[in-house]
Amino acid sequence: MVSSFLAITPILVVALLLVVLRWPARRAMPVAYVVTLGIAALVWGVETRVLVAASLQGLILAGSLLYIIFGALLLLATLAQSGAISAIRTSLTTISPDRRVQAIIVGWLFGSFIEGASGFGTPAAVAAPLMVALGFPALAAVMVGLVIQSTPVSFGAVGTPILVGVAGGLDSEIVEHFLAQNQLTVQAMIQDVTFRVALLHATCGLIVPLFLCGLLTRFFGTNKSFREGLQAWPFALFAAISFSLPYFLCAIFFGPEFPSIIGAAVGLAIVVPAARWGFLIPSKVWDFPPRSSWDSDWKGTEVAQKSSFSRPISTAVAWLPYAIIALLLMMSRLPMLGLKKVLSGITIGPVDILQTGIGQTIQPFYLPGFILIVTCVLTYLLHGMGWRQIGTSCRVAGGQVMGAGVALVFAVPMARVFILSGAQYNTSGMESMPLHLADSAASMVGLGWPFLAPWIGALGAFVAGSNTISNLMFSLFQFSTAQKIQVYPLLIVAAQAVGGAAGNMITVHNVVAASATVGLVGREGSLIRKTILPMSFYCLLAGALTLVWSWLI
Repeated sequence: MVSSFLAITPILVVALLLVVLRWPARRAMPVAYVVTLGIAALVWGVETRVLVAASLQGLILAGSLLYIIFGALLLLATLAQSGAISAIRTSLTTISPDRRVQAIIVGWLFGSFIEGASGFGTPAAVAAPLMVALGFPALAAVMVGLVIQSTPVSFGAVGTPILVGVAGGLDSEIVEHFLAQNQLTVQAMIQDVTFRVALLHATCGLIVPLFLCGLLTRFFGTNKSFREGLQAWPFALFAAISFSLPYFLCAIFFGPEFPSIIGAAVGLAIVVPAARWGFLIPSKVWDFPPRSSWDSDWKGTEVAQKSSFSRPISTAVAWLPYAIIALLLMMSRLPMLGLKKVLSGITIGPVDILQTGIGQTIQPFYLPGFILIVTCVLTYLLHGMGWRQIGTSCRVAGGQVMGAGVALVFAVPMARVFILSGAQYNTSGMESMPLHLADSAASMVGLGWPFLAPWIGALGAFVAGSNTISNLMFSLFQFSTAQKIQVYPLLIVAAQAVGGAAGNMITVHNVVAASATVGLVGREGSLIRKTILPMSFYCLLAGALTLVWSWLI
C-alpha cells in the first residue's frame, strides 16, 4: 500500500498544484518533476544516469512539441497579417451565427480530421486559434479543442495508437500463445481490436458534440446554463452520427488507418451544407455575452493583429491554407505515396544516452510542425504578403511560443522519469510506477476490472501525454489481467485504447500546448477542471459498456 501511494504521488502533486491550488503549469511542473525524481531515486532505486537520460529524452520530446506549437502559432499570425482571418470569420458566421454550431463544425469535425491526419495534439493547437479568431473566448476555444481529443484519437496520426501502441504493447510470448490457441494472425488480432475500439468510440462519441454545447453554455454563457447547450441536441446528435457512422464502417472494412479521416471528411460534407440550409439548427441563436463582460480568465494574453493589407481576400483563398495542411498531412502519412518513407527517414537525436539504452530521435520533416511551417511559407506566396507582414508573423509566433517552454521542459521529463522507473532501470526490482499502480488496482477490483480498464488507459495518457505511449505501457498488462479473470483479452485491450484516447482531454502536455497557441499560459488548471468532466463521463460510459460486453454479451 505504501509503495502504491508513493507511485501515485507524482500524479497527486500535479492534480493538487494545477487543479486544486490553481498554480500555473510553469510553477507546478518543476515541483512535480523534483518529487518524481526523488521517489524514483530513493524508493524505486533508479540509477542517477538513468534519471539524467530520461530527463534528456524528455527535453528532446518537449522540443518537438514546441516545434508543433510554433507552427500552429505561426499559421495563426500569418492568417491574421494577410487578412484571411476576417474572411474565415465571415464565412463561418454565414453558415450559422450560433456558437454551438460553430464549435461542432470547427472543433468536432474539422478538429477530428486534423487528428486523423496528424495526431500529436495538433487539432487543439490548430482549431483553438481559429475559434479565437471567430470570436470565441480563448478559454472556451481551448476547452473545445481538448474535448474533441477523444473519439478520433485512437485512429489519429493514421492509426498510430493502434498500429504502434497496441501492436507494440502486445509483442509478447503470452500473446503469441493466445494467437496460436485461437488460430489468429497478428493482423487479425489488430483488426479485432480495431473493431472493438471503433464500436466503443462510436457509441461514446455520440455524446461529445452535445457535451461540447453544454460546457460552452454552462461555463461561458450569460445564464451559466447547461440546458441552453442541450437545446442544440438535434444538431449535435446529427453531427455526431454523421461522423461516427462512416468512422465505424471505415474501421470495419479498411482497418485503423483512416476511420477518423474518413469519418470527419464525410461528416463535414454532410453537416456544413445542412447547417447552411438550417437543418436542425436551434431556433434561438446562442452567443457569448458581450466581450466587455467576459471574465478575465477567459481571455488570452495575445492581441489579435490587424492586417495591413488594403485588398480583401476571398473566402476560398482564405481557407486555402487549411486545405493545404489537410492535403500535406495526408500525403505525408499515406505509405503508398512514398513521401512518408522519405520524410520519416530523416532523424536527429541520440539513440543511447549515457549508455542506458534510452534514446530519443525526432523526425523534423515528418512532425506536424514542419507541415505547418511549409503551409505558412506557401501562404506568404498565395496571399501576396510582404516582408513586413512576414516578419511580424514570425515575431509574434516566436514571442508566444516561449510561454509554453518552461512548463513543457519540466512536464515531459517528469513523465519520462515516471515511465522509465521499471525493473530494468532500478535496483529494487519493482515494476515501473505506472505498472505498479495498475497492478495494485487490478488486485483490488478483480472481476470488475472491465469497468476500470478505460481509466487505466486515461491514466497512462495523462502521464505520458500520448494515447500511443499509454497503449505501449499498459496493453500487455490489460491483456494479462483479462486472462486472469477469464474475460476475452482483446476487448479489455480495446477498452484500454479507448480510455487512453479520452485521457488526451486532460494530459498536461496537450493542455499546455493548446493554451500557448491562444495566450493562456498559466491557466492550465482551470482548463483541466473543465475537461475532466467530459473525460470522466467518457470513461464511465466506456467502462460500463465494456463491463456489459464482457459478462453479458
